[in-house]
Amino acid sequence: MFVVAIRLVFMGTPEFAVPSLEALIQSPYELVAVCTQPDRKAGRGQQVVVSPVKQLASSRGIEVLQPDSLKATSAVERLASLAPELIVVAAFGQILPREVLALPKLGCVNIHPSLLPRYRGASPIPAAILQGDEVTGVTIMLMDSGLDSGPVLSQKELSVSTDDTTGSLTARLAEAGAQLVVETLGLWLEERIEPQPQEEGQASYTKAIDKEDGMIDWQLAAPQLWRRVRAFDPWPGCYTWWHGKRLKLGKVVPLEAGESGEAGKVVSLARTPAAVVGVETGDGVLGLLRVQLEGKREMSAEEFVRGQRDFIGSLLL
Repeated sequence: MFVVAIRLVFMGTPEFAVPSLEALIQSPYELVAVCTQPDRKAGRGQQVVVSPVKQLASSRGIEVLQPDSLKATSAVERLASLAPELIVVAAFGQILPREVLALPKLGCVNIHPSLLPRYRGASPIPAAILQGDEVTGVTIMLMDSGLDSGPVLSQKELSVSTDDTTGSLTARLAEAGAQLVVETLGLWLEERIEPQPQEEGQASYTKAIDKEDGMIDWQLAAPQLWRRVRAFDPWPGCYTWWHGKRLKLGKVVPLEAGESGEAGKVVSLARTPAAVVGVETGDGVLGLLRVQLEGKREMSAEEFVRGQRDFIGSLLL
């Protein structure tokens, strides 16, 4: 395959973007700089956290830009001074203004972890799990001023397993996106791909996830709660309250739906291959496999019950 020599800027921040950056570093393109979110203080100790993308770029001696906002004139001028012919974006964390979109003559290409136009926006991976989708995927698209609305260059489907969490699915989609973006750029720059407009009538949107989204509502059906626990793993995590303490649900399994008792009531189960304790829901029982009480380590639900004799029969709020 003939490779077109181009100057490229990569924009990304979280772990999802790392495989794509690694693939572009190893590609024949000239990676002139990486743009990522500013370092932030996080956690109880308010330690400064460096983005995974910055860590990789710095280790490879690539110039790193960290503008507070791409709307700032200084940020646009700095990017312009690099004379990028193409900008590749993967979960950067900021909306690209028109001034930035207009900089590269070959445009801006985005790696989006869904089969657009389904699940535009901030949280497409949790959305696929929440909806119970059996198939999701990754899209390479040309960016415009809309929200993930630009024409599609390529897509790749991935299956969603019943064991997938947002963490595991993100890792698989990241690897798929890295492979697909390199393949797609080669074909597109050789003018062997015709960008396809998205069908607006099929578009759906996702919102950013808040910490409060992890709070369990026991009135929901067991399958819904099972999907929520998987969708919000690793962040923000799903939790309930027991004796005034936060109880995190690490792993759960939906059991047969049917007549339910009091939503939130902990019940003993006839030993199944996995769960020995469950919680009544709005429809069915949610089997608990792994839990973590506030201030304690995560453990199997069976071990937790042995140490907390009053757990069975109690009401989770």
